[in-house]
Amino acid sequence: MRWSARSGPRGRDHREIIEIPDASRHPETPGSQGAARRRRRGRRLSPIMKILLTGFEPFGGSDLNPSAMVVEALAADPPPNVDLVTAVLAVVGEEAGDRVVELVDTERPDAVVMLGEATGRPGVTIEQVAINLRDYGMDDNAGNHVSNQPVVEAAPDAYFTTLPVDELVAGIRTVGIPASRSLSAGAFLCNEISYRVLHANAVANRRTPAGFVHLPRVPEQCVDADSPHASMALDRQVAAVRTILETLSG
Repeated sequence: MRWSARSGPRGRDHREIIEIPDASRHPETPGSQGAARRRRRGRRLSPIMKILLTGFEPFGGSDLNPSAMVVEALAADPPPNVDLVTAVLAVVGEEAGDRVVELVDTERPDAVVMLGEATGRPGVTIEQVAINLRDYGMDDNAGNHVSNQPVVEAAPDAYFTTLPVDELVAGIRTVGIPASRSLSAGAFLCNEISYRVLHANAVANRRTPAGFVHLPRVPEQCVDADSPHASMALDRQVAAVRTILETLSG
């Protein structure tokens, strides 16, 4: 099954829409248990921070991409008090960057968290920097192969993430999941979309926290490997990214 940013089961952007109960239909007194439950539920469901969360479709011959799987899981069960806007992006040069920048411009999120897969990494890594370089070590899903080209012409060499890296790493470790800071997001699509968003924010003078998070492979991707590969169960990856969203919204 091919998942794209425009069609198919992974080809939709998702927004969690929550309806607050109409108090006029529930005539309990203010001190009743039912009214208290409704007050608690109303507080929990009232979104206080809009976060854009993106992942990528599978690529490189794999049928899975943990970043897409995590996005889908959190779209179905977002953290409380987060208005979560999600998208799974095509692994196609320029197209992916165009789409995520469009979402930032139209949705005006309070924070942007972009996810991708990093083969060989055993833990969750928060990327510190995005560089102005497209240098694909493999074809993208449209067969494009780019070498030694800038992401944006006549733009800065690099941008630092505006996510609170140390705070996010500490929060993920607190829930028992390996996490660390990374100084290289590579030069493929992960770095490319991160640079595009950080550059767009800089040009527009937006102070929106934004950055990229690399996730390990899931064990299912490593079953047929001839040698051991680092991986992490999907539920742990979902928990890690949930912690990121809760930290940003807290």
